Amino acid sequence: MTTSALRVLMSGGFTGAYEALLPQFEQTSGVAVSTGSGASQGSGPHTIGAQLARGIAADVVILSREGLTELIAANRIVAGTDVDLARVGLGVAVRAGAGKPDVSSVDAVKQTLLTAKTIAVPGSTSGIWLRDELFPRLAVADRIDMRITPRGSDAAALVAASGAALAVMPVSEILVAPGVDHAGALPDEIQMIQVFAAAIVAGSTAVAAARQLTAFLTSPAAAEAIRRSGMEPMTG
Repeated sequence: MTTSALRVLMSGGFTGAYEALLPQFEQTSGVAVSTGSGASQGSGPHTIGAQLARGIAADVVILSREGLTELIAANRIVAGTDVDLARVGLGVAVRAGAGKPDVSSVDAVKQTLLTAKTIAVPGSTSGIWLRDELFPRLAVADRIDMRITPRGSDAAALVAASGAALAVMPVSEILVAPGVDHAGALPDEIQMIQVFAAAIVAGSTAVAAARQLTAFLTSPAAAEAIRRSGMEPMTG
């Protein structure tokens, strides 16, 4: 029987692990959890930072470490409550059943991008890095049609609907997205490893329950579900 309520605001990268783990947490802790979503970084009204800024209530946030760093700087987080949960690299998503392109080397990735022409990327941490760093480094930025979507789920949906030939996004988001297949992870030489982290939101009225959740997500009991979701647990 649940005895208290906890409000979580999270980005897409940790979704697979979170949805697998949440029933166990609610059952063992007696804490009922409601979950909202938002992008870790970027512009627009639906980022986690923008939602907190306009007064959306949350007790715990789960997002990329880059996004969390911004929230800490904006004094949105209870000092010392941030914990790293998992790490994950970027992969390539293609429409389910379509042929999987070669992404086994840097040259292969470059050719795959150029052949695809239209590429979807999330307008959050990974997409910002792709736009500003990797695509210019590969000299493809001005030779491809990059569609920046609000969230990773939107990038995957665009591929599933044949609105883009492929998407580059966190592997953990590809694995839970309907209508797409994972073609492979980017090679180490051009890989971005994202760390997803959790923290308690300043002003939370459920700090004790929030601490229970962050402790559970970093416990050995959570590690296997995190691995199955395509991520590597940081603890446990």
